[in-house]
Amino acid sequence: MADEQDRLLPIANVGRIMKQILPPSAKVSKEAKQRMQECASEFISFVTCEASDRCHKENRKTVNGDDIYWALCSLGLDNHAEATGKYLHKYRVFESERALRNKASTITDQGNSESSNSEKLRPTNKPSNSLEITVMDRQ
Repeated sequence: MADEQDRLLPIANVGRIMKQILPPSAKVSKEAKQRMQECASEFISFVTCEASDRCHKENRKTVNGDDIYWALCSLGLDNHAEATGKYLHKYRVFESERALRNKASTITDQGNSESSNSEKLRPTNKPSNSLEITVMDRQ
């Protein structure tokens, strides 16, 4: 029984997700939560196993988002694959923007410490090649 519980998603999380879609006054039975827990865990295991097999065939040890996307497509779960593909794209855009912000922040911090330690920079009439970063809300 303990081994089975280890492979299942936490039932509190499953119940919370189920309640999000229901009206506030709705009740979800313990049995319904348990069945959904089993189904969701099995689904995740099924897709992950397919992705893991692909990684094994390609002599890789790490399953990534592209592997999950591929597994969803190969299993004929196109609706899930489409949603996963959109999420992966948004995630990668967000991460690249975050990396640019961190890089710009690091350069600015280094520039401030260097200019205070070395001779002061004189302003020029040349237009600056500043980096403009747009911060977007995660949705």
